[in-house]
Amino acid sequence: MDSIQILEKLIAFPTVSRDSNLDLIGYVSDLLAAQGIACQIISSADGHKANLFATIGPTDAAGVMLSGHTDVVPIDGQDWTLPPFEMTARDGKLYGRGAADMKGFVACALAACLKASKIPLQTPLHLALSYDEEVGCIGVRSLIDMLRAAPLRPLLCIVGEPTSMHVATGHKGKLAARAICRGREGHSALAPLALNAIHLGCDFVAALRGEQDRLAVDGARDGDYDIAYTTVHVGKMNAGVALNIVPNLCQLDFEIRNIAADNPDEILERLRAEAARIAAAASAIAPEAAVDIEITNTYPGLDTPANSQAVAFVKSLTGANDTIKVAFGTEGGLFSRDLGTPTIVCGPGSMAQGHRPDEFVSVEQMRRCDDMLDNLLRLLSDHQFHAA
Repeated sequence: MDSIQILEKLIAFPTVSRDSNLDLIGYVSDLLAAQGIACQIISSADGHKANLFATIGPTDAAGVMLSGHTDVVPIDGQDWTLPPFEMTARDGKLYGRGAADMKGFVACALAACLKASKIPLQTPLHLALSYDEEVGCIGVRSLIDMLRAAPLRPLLCIVGEPTSMHVATGHKGKLAARAICRGREGHSALAPLALNAIHLGCDFVAALRGEQDRLAVDGARDGDYDIAYTTVHVGKMNAGVALNIVPNLCQLDFEIRNIAADNPDEILERLRAEAARIAAAASAIAPEAAVDIEITNTYPGLDTPANSQAVAFVKSLTGANDTIKVAFGTEGGLFSRDLGTPTIVCGPGSMAQGHRPDEFVSVEQMRRCDDMLDNLLRLLSDHQFHAA
């Protein structure tokens, strides 16, 4: 099977993060097993999802790992004109949920594994498929724990998120948090005698905007990013029961996406100080006033040196002369930090098509990815090969 035939199969599995990915994992395991490739399945604690890891070639040597996630974002509320979980080929584009993010790369990686099973590799090829990347790079952590305990760790990792086949050396880190603002309920007709938790939340949003302004003006810079500085973003507010009740609770979900030069923990501490100031001012009305912050998820950024041997190697596979950094997060930062494995992000398609209705990857991008992986297989068959 070629990569496009495999992609058609993968898109047909509706692996939205809130649902199971086991049917897809079973398909991949059977596909590889038919070629004599053994797979290690790492199940989630509830058994509802799983990671998959496979090695083709020598088992007593470190190799190159191709990494991809199997989950996709929901289609809820999106105006699709084509069936999202059925691949549609039209005008050189392959449509379907996950086509770009990132089943296109997973399909190319699987096609490469099938080819690799038929040639003598001197350096192994590893395949790592994970779950729940879209909700904070959650599932891959148990796979990383397995690799950390293994006698050998991968020499190099290529995370195939959509970069239009550009070689990406970095992405920002992410710290997701929730601010829990507590006031005092009351009848809206007597609102000044109560403490509106939404007002506390709005005061904290102002503090977040102030921190963003500071970072934009005085913060560190990395010109390789579209947004060259660390960003702070509020994505969700939950509060209120009825219009005539002063709410006593307001929850805000916010995030920090930091460049390598900024420490998100230091930013969070400044925000905690602002939260304490807001709560202290409000305690004159209601002593129980509080703005508490809890971290809900975090993953590190990736910052692979552009002049490293690993980057030069991947550039040689693609023919690229330059590198980029991407705004979105990936599992690459975890592989780099927790395994010490040099990691590059490079895959078919563009994130401009990801998470949108009528998502697609072009046939041209798929072929370019196939070519990159064919070049990789040629080098893995050379016993002189060194990845990093």
